[in-house]
Amino acid sequence: MALPLLMIVVGLILLVWSAGIFVDGAAMISKYMGVPPLLIGMLVIGFGTSAPELAVSAISALQNNPGVALGNAYGSNIANIGLILGITAIIKPIAVESNILKRELPILFGVTMLALLLILDGEFSRLDALVQLLTFAGVMVWMARQTMRQKQDSLEREINAELEEKAVSRDQALIWLLAGLLLLIGSSRALVWGAVALAQNLGVSDLIIGLTVIAVGTSLPELASAIAAARKGQDDLALGNILGSNLFNTLMVVGLAGAIQPMSIPREILHRDWPLMAALTASMFLLGAGGNQQPSSIRRTHGLTLLAIYFAYTAYLIHSVTVA
Repeated sequence: MALPLLMIVVGLILLVWSAGIFVDGAAMISKYMGVPPLLIGMLVIGFGTSAPELAVSAISALQNNPGVALGNAYGSNIANIGLILGITAIIKPIAVESNILKRELPILFGVTMLALLLILDGEFSRLDALVQLLTFAGVMVWMARQTMRQKQDSLEREINAELEEKAVSRDQALIWLLAGLLLLIGSSRALVWGAVALAQNLGVSDLIIGLTVIAVGTSLPELASAIAAARKGQDDLALGNILGSNLFNTLMVVGLAGAIQPMSIPREILHRDWPLMAALTASMFLLGAGGNQQPSSIRRTHGLTLLAIYFAYTAYLIHSVTVA
């Protein structure tokens, strides 16, 4: 059991580090190519923090471990809202001012409902995967158009500040991009191997390992980004990273895994994990939309509630394993 644990720890450390340099490199390359800062923030920084989930799920599907792929994607969504948004709001309440984010929150909830429709029959086919990937492409086009039309949005100011802070030369950005990509692939393979071996040694499903250890581990970039942005007063960027990551996980991460290897959907996903993911997504929509309150705010009490829900869910997963 020592070797699988070592591979998981080393894989997670390298995965998180390589994801960071990959995203920074991609953002800088996009800037040098003349991509507008707001578009970089929404498409590169926001979705780029999900690079670990994408790499791990793709490798899992290639190695015929669908439980890891599904658990990683849905577990990361649950961790992003319950754990990461909860911790971030406790550290500093998050004011939601950006109109862009408020328009995207209902889209995330709609995408979550679409995911249910595609897995209700207990199977996730290549056709289902194609539907999700095409939906992802459509959302990307819509977001690109919306961001290009938006003028003087609070999110744009925060993204500009973030890009200036991480400015590097074009050559250095290219090195970061390529090195990050190679390390992402290698560390993902190590992590998936360790996770599957650990699940076999413990006699539990790889879904449980994906929902817990891997989901939290691959969500560490979102945690670091959200806390850093919130402490700088970049509240919209903090929420935008979480929102973008969940969109990416639901559509692209699961979609790509399903396109590589169609999979059966465990009953636990339908009865336990998807309902919680949907409930947390709805709560984020209600808190972030804010009605007539300007700006809406995710307060410390909200953060404590989200964190309590996440810990209760994790405790239930651990209990279900020990009882079994």
